[in-house]
Amino acid sequence: MNEFEDVLNSYLSIENADVYVTGSNSKFLSKDVITEFRGRGDEIKIAPLCFREFMSVYQGTREKGLEEYMLYGGLPKILDYSTIERKTEYLKGLFKKTYLTDIKERYKIKNDDDLEELIDVVASSIGGLTNPTKLENTFQTVKHSNISHTTIKAYLDILQDVFLIERAVRYDIKGRKYIDTPAKYYFSDLGLRNARINFRQPEETHMMENLIYNELRLRGMSVDVGVVVKNEKDANGVSVRKQLEVDFVCNLGSQRYYIQSALRLPTVEKREQEVRSLKSINDSFRKFVITEDLISRYQDNDGIVYMNIYEFLLDENSLLV
Repeated sequence: MNEFEDVLNSYLSIENADVYVTGSNSKFLSKDVITEFRGRGDEIKIAPLCFREFMSVYQGTREKGLEEYMLYGGLPKILDYSTIERKTEYLKGLFKKTYLTDIKERYKIKNDDDLEELIDVVASSIGGLTNPTKLENTFQTVKHSNISHTTIKAYLDILQDVFLIERAVRYDIKGRKYIDTPAKYYFSDLGLRNARINFRQPEETHMMENLIYNELRLRGMSVDVGVVVKNEKDANGVSVRKQLEVDFVCNLGSQRYYIQSALRLPTVEKREQEVRSLKSINDSFRKFVITEDLISRYQDNDGIVYMNIYEFLLDENSLLV
């Protein structure tokens, strides 16, 4: 319908009516809502099911549920299918027939090979630091493509506009400033990510990191990738400047949380490696290590709280206790 915005806006004069508008990614994105209905409506973003919602209807153990959730994601329709074949067919079809078709139609992308290659590269490197220039070099050396970093940036922006991925920028914790590049990209749904790469790269470590990021965002937090700069001396006594990474710096109002994702902590050495960056932060905000190990929640002498992934995901107040 031409000028349908005017029709919808006319309903504002009806006192006892609420109007809800949904739309395809290709026709009506959130930024269009902001433009057309500025100050006259609220935007409601709908995300895939979180693990807690998924388990409320899943028939099985939490361990098996997490395995399936990390593999097939949280799109509600997945729970209607009982076989691997149906789940994979649904996700692959959704990605190709809905997301890619919408993107190509909306943004009039004719040479879509580079776009699809970029999606594959991003899907294969979740949890890794990258930027358009680095991706441009990858395309030139590996894909033998001349796609420019400007085009890559435009494509990344599109993938964020259609809610396929989100970008987490780096934050210098001690310097209290943002580092614009490189950044990390996470998929809004792991099932779509895995379907795109034909379920070839399980990579539990990075998938759990993506899973934790999504849960934090669903809880309303802004999430950055933390960097702690530390000066140390090498074996020769020479001062060396090192950057230690904190997986997530989360802010919600005046509250801040530092979170490290660690798939497993089999040894003391591994645990010390994971918390090294957290122990280098000198403020009083709470620090957490989330692991798949079946441990009971505890706090060490440095004030760092350890909890297993199930407690974190199934208790929406797990960070507040």
